[in-house]
Amino acid sequence: MVIEPVTCPEQVEDVLVIEEAAFTNPWTREMYLAELENHGVSFCFLARSDDGRSVGFCSVWRVADELHINNLAVLPDFRRSGIATALLTHVLRHGAESGAQRATLEVRQSNDAARLLYEHFGFTVAGLRKSYYSKPVEDALVLWCENLAESVR
Repeated sequence: MVIEPVTCPEQVEDVLVIEEAAFTNPWTREMYLAELENHGVSFCFLARSDDGRSVGFCSVWRVADELHINNLAVLPDFRRSGIATALLTHVLRHGAESGAQRATLEVRQSNDAARLLYEHFGFTVAGLRKSYYSKPVEDALVLWCENLAESVR
């Protein structure tokens, strides 16, 4: 597997395929194209299988010393194969190397698989956002990893 930064609109098309397969309320092409223009703050990484197929992605913002994980998704047929772990390792390491000291994200309260993944990296529950998600409406847990450098050793 190869993880590469998303730097052009053609790669955004690959991200959108994964986004639409993974989320009930996906981000739009326009949103991702705007992210491409937000240099130094917005980053997106695409995971490709050995045969070159785009199978997962992670989009983040780095603001001051914080990393905010916006979206992490893997195509359904490729889940439970280490892609999300590889993406998260890459993203957290990239964040730490660029000066982020802590990271945060929201996760559906019912998404046990994602919660376990994040816990593995040292994320803990810090709060709750009521009715944060739509389609279906659900609360989000706010997770924080307070020592980013330690989480990616």
